[in-house]
Amino acid sequence: MARTYRQLDLDQRRTLFRLVEARTPVGEIAARLGRHPSTIHRELGRNRFRDGDRGFCGYFPLNAQDLARRRRQRRRKLAADEGLRAHVTERLKAGWSPQQIAGRLKQEAGSRESVCHETIYRHVYGPEGREDGLYRHLPKARRRRGSRYGRRPRATAIPRERWIENRPAEVGSRESFGHWEGDLLIFRKEHGKANVTSLVERKSRFTVLLPNDDKRSAAVVAGITDALRELPEEARRTVTFDCGSEFAGYAALDRDLAVKAYVCDPHSPWQKGGIENLNGRVRRFLPRESPPEALARPHLRRLADRLNDTPRRCLGYQTPREVFQQHLATAAGPP
Repeated sequence: MARTYRQLDLDQRRTLFRLVEARTPVGEIAARLGRHPSTIHRELGRNRFRDGDRGFCGYFPLNAQDLARRRRQRRRKLAADEGLRAHVTERLKAGWSPQQIAGRLKQEAGSRESVCHETIYRHVYGPEGREDGLYRHLPKARRRRGSRYGRRPRATAIPRERWIENRPAEVGSRESFGHWEGDLLIFRKEHGKANVTSLVERKSRFTVLLPNDDKRSAAVVAGITDALRELPEEARRTVTFDCGSEFAGYAALDRDLAVKAYVCDPHSPWQKGGIENLNGRVRRFLPRESPPEALARPHLRRLADRLNDTPRRCLGYQTPREVFQQHLATAAGPP
């Protein structure tokens, strides 16, 4: 695991001052502080006090601490640029991720100053962002920045011939168009049996959301069949599901549409990472506590349109709809 760089704190700077005054070699200072020698050289070079008028120069811990603090404050671009901060805040509230905001700003060169996604995250979790509650608009809406951990998957017995190991390699590499992933979004039982089928095309990240009255396999697969039937054959080649019983009727897709269905290995949801990512995005707008009226078809269509019209970093900050339509036009060929 890569180590995270940390600035020296005041106690370490005081120790550094005493060792420098004792003319201790930099290598020994670094070993005693548990730091790399280049860190010590950089600290002595950047935070050394200099008086040009009198030619006085030296390293002093309190002065070094103040220089480092003021240098870090100067880099808070969003705190200093009110227009840029307002633009970023507006996009966050519209559901854009920091990476999407930063990527789009780079494409719109000349309209306003750009900013990297890490700066946006630091602003969100900084004093100004916390005061405005900006973390609530992030994809995960965490109060604190956290590490990535995989969730514990579930497993259901599936015939070996339908496992993902038999899926064409071009699907996994996203080289070709028309390969989908599907999953089911479940909501709290007290709100009824309604649920949502989520579908995403792997190459374009184009999203389809379908309402269901219950999670029986026949109804779920029938909804997927109706949705894919509207597409040309080049846009519906395969579908990948997990081991849930709601997809046990996957054979109907092959029978009715000639769409090959594949199932992930047990305990391996990462094998359909596209739909897992999509579900996280959808949950921002459809939490588990959503009432049945929020799962109506018109509302789901508007939500899918919002996701399909939002630029994605993995698409070079094009939108999924733009990429999907480009591939549809290519598949159709010249008139």
